[in-house]
Amino acid sequence: MRYGGIPKLLGIAHDELEQLKSILRNSIDHCDMLITSGGVSVGDFDMVKEVLALEGDVSFWSVRMKPGKPVAFGTFRRSNGTTVSHLGLPGNPVSSMVTFELFGRPAIYKMMGRTNWHRPIIQARMENSVRNKDGRRIFARVVIQKRDDQYFASLTGEQGSGILTSVAKANGLAIVPETVKEVNAGDMVDAIILDWDWARSI
Repeated sequence: MRYGGIPKLLGIAHDELEQLKSILRNSIDHCDMLITSGGVSVGDFDMVKEVLALEGDVSFWSVRMKPGKPVAFGTFRRSNGTTVSHLGLPGNPVSSMVTFELFGRPAIYKMMGRTNWHRPIIQARMENSVRNKDGRRIFARVVIQKRDDQYFASLTGEQGSGILTSVAKANGLAIVPETVKEVNAGDMVDAIILDWDWARSI
C-alpha cells in the first residue's frame, strides 16, 4: 500500500504443483500484478517458476546480483486471453526486500503512470571493505551520512540474506559492480538513497 497498490493476500501455498496452479488461477483474473515470494530458486521444491513456464511465459529468471539472484519475471495467461504480470521474489527475506525495491516498486509506479519513481543516487565514501567473491553486482545495505559536505556509507552489519537487521537499519544501498572484486574502506561508490525524507533534507 505504501507504493500505491492495494494488496490481496493469497496465503501460503505448499510446495505442490497443483495447489500452486489452483491458487494462481483463482487470483490472476482479479489483479493487475501478481507478486510471489519463494519458489523461484533451483531446489526440487521451487515450483513457482515451473508453474510460470506451464501457465504463462518467463521473461527472465536469475539475475547477476547479490542479494536476490533467484528472481523471476513473466506473465500469466488469464481465462479471457489477456495476461497479468508476475514478479517472483526470492524466499530469503533480505533478498525479497532488495529485489522488490529494485524491480517491484518501479514496476508498480510505472503501471500507475508515475515518472518520478527513481531513487536518488549519490557518490559516497565507503567506511568498510566489501569483497565480491562471485562476480555479481552487490547491493550492500548501508547507513549513509553526510559529514563536511561529503557522503559516507557504512555497512549495517552482517550482510547475509537472512539477516533482517541489515535492511531494517539501512537508509541506502551501496553498489559494488560485478566487475569489481573488492571495494576497500575509503573507496568511492554509487549509493541508492532509500529514505526519501532524509534525501529531501540534505
